[in-house]
Amino acid sequence: MILEFPAVKRVSRATGLRVINQLGPIVGEALRRAGGVMVADASRENAPWETRDADILLTGPAKAWRDAPQTAPHGWPNRVRWVQVASSGVDGFPSWFFDVPSVTTGRGITADPIAEYVLAAILLDAKRLDVLAAHGPEEYRAPDAIAPLGTLGGKVIGIVGYGAIGQAVARRAQAFDMDILAWHRGGSQLPENARRAESLSALFAQSDIVVLALPLTAETQDIVNAPLLRHAKPGLHLINVARGGLVDQNALLGALDAGQVRFATLDVTAPEPLPAGHSFYNHPAIRLTPHVSWSDKHGRERLAELIVSNLQNLVVGRPLRNLFDRDRGY
Repeated sequence: MILEFPAVKRVSRATGLRVINQLGPIVGEALRRAGGVMVADASRENAPWETRDADILLTGPAKAWRDAPQTAPHGWPNRVRWVQVASSGVDGFPSWFFDVPSVTTGRGITADPIAEYVLAAILLDAKRLDVLAAHGPEEYRAPDAIAPLGTLGGKVIGIVGYGAIGQAVARRAQAFDMDILAWHRGGSQLPENARRAESLSALFAQSDIVVLALPLTAETQDIVNAPLLRHAKPGLHLINVARGGLVDQNALLGALDAGQVRFATLDVTAPEPLPAGHSFYNHPAIRLTPHVSWSDKHGRERLAELIVSNLQNLVVGRPLRNLFDRDRGY
């Protein structure tokens, strides 16, 4: 199979930079087509911090990073001057991982497929297509079949975190005539029919659907907790496509059982996977998916194009895209 990278351009000049690529053959092929660097393909499953004489490390979340030593390996980061992470979130890496001149993330690469997942979850809940399949003529008169279906127009969708994912969700929600309420710390421009929430509790009180799309940091750990869930609007559908650690899971179970929250769509949990027998697996008010909202057929190609673009920026001295801000934690 011949892979196409329409946005990949050749690096402006030979650099002699050495790259360790732990992101697979699609990224490696794009780098080799771009030229100007020496690429060594490697696994990130066993001591991915072994960078030897590399100038650039391309890596992503892995068990090895989650279980990494508390203190930096001897010599880290050696010659590494830039680390590219495949994911938007960087909560699965040790603190010493960021002791390099530049770390960039995959922010925005998967925003569109995640936003489509969110709209699919909303529509599936409103239209009940998963439970309305007719298997015989008698089901055309079944009570569930003739009950009115839900609609999205006029519903309030609260978006917690308004980065690339939140904005992609808002664009799609706008097409369904939903009212958009956003809570975020940045200055991103909101769509015409959107409002900024005065507080997180106000957002929960006013929203029919709440989408969690913010990074996991020390400040956002368990940000969705029992006191906040007590503000939930009756009938709330909570959707988490960010990180499981944003939600106090025991508090969510209590809110679902008490009727404070009607339904939850969870693509992320803490930990992943949850242990066998966990209540989330079979709870009637939870739809649990195995952290797949980011997935589509062309994600690696988009990541490869971002990396080659950033390599060009590095070579000519332009700022790198998607720089990690250590003070903010994302």
